[in-house]
Amino acid sequence: MSLNSKILAVVVVVVLFGGIAVSTTLGWWATESTKTPAAYTEGDFAGQANPADIRGSYTFGDVSRAFDIPAATLAQAFGVTAEEPDTFALKDLETLYVDSPVEIGTASVRLFVACYRGLPYDLATAAETYVPASAAAVINAEGQPTAEQRAWLETHTAPATAPTPATTEGTAAPVETAAPEPVATPGAATEDSATRIKGRTTFGELLDWGVSQAAIEEIIGGPLPDPAMKVKDYATAQGLNFETLKLALQAAVDNQVRP
Repeated sequence: MSLNSKILAVVVVVVLFGGIAVSTTLGWWATESTKTPAAYTEGDFAGQANPADIRGSYTFGDVSRAFDIPAATLAQAFGVTAEEPDTFALKDLETLYVDSPVEIGTASVRLFVACYRGLPYDLATAAETYVPASAAAVINAEGQPTAEQRAWLETHTAPATAPTPATTEGTAAPVETAAPEPVATPGAATEDSATRIKGRTTFGELLDWGVSQAAIEEIIGGPLPDPAMKVKDYATAQGLNFETLKLALQAAVDNQVRP
């Protein structure tokens, strides 16, 4: 028996949309991507989301859902105001804190979440990571940091610097909140702060700071990119951990600028 075109068209529509309906009911069909950090695989926190896997593409809302921290609390910690803080993207923090002597960005959010929730985090990889004074205040007032994390905060709280008002449409303007007097931090606001690697640092600047092309290529394991390229963009393109790469390159810079 053969089917005419009208019957065949009805069958196709029923199969297609019926399949979508069933998939939606069972949770297999999603029109939007979900951003969930990888979970710890061992230890007391196995199965819980790991803040080390938070990405720059995440929003405060994504972080809120993964770690049960209100988006408003995240906004308060990082001096951001918006009618809908859920939509604020972590990658925009670097733009807001462009004038900070130390980098405030996605890595800062990772550390904030870990300290706020008292979750395991390899602080050995966070030697160059800082949180704003407002974030440290929120952690101390509401969080559950471990003793080690509390000690880390004492030397990794950034000097009080008001975030730069956002000029990009759709980016939340920051709140200038009163912050406690910050603790002096190694590498912050010192005479060599101009040679601290940040998210906007380019390979050309590394060369200007005295790091040889050979040294850079040895560290990144490949040919020197376009000098105008940002180190962070290179790390993202190559699938590398920016914080790890930054530490290695910073050591090379320090060897050039310090006797």
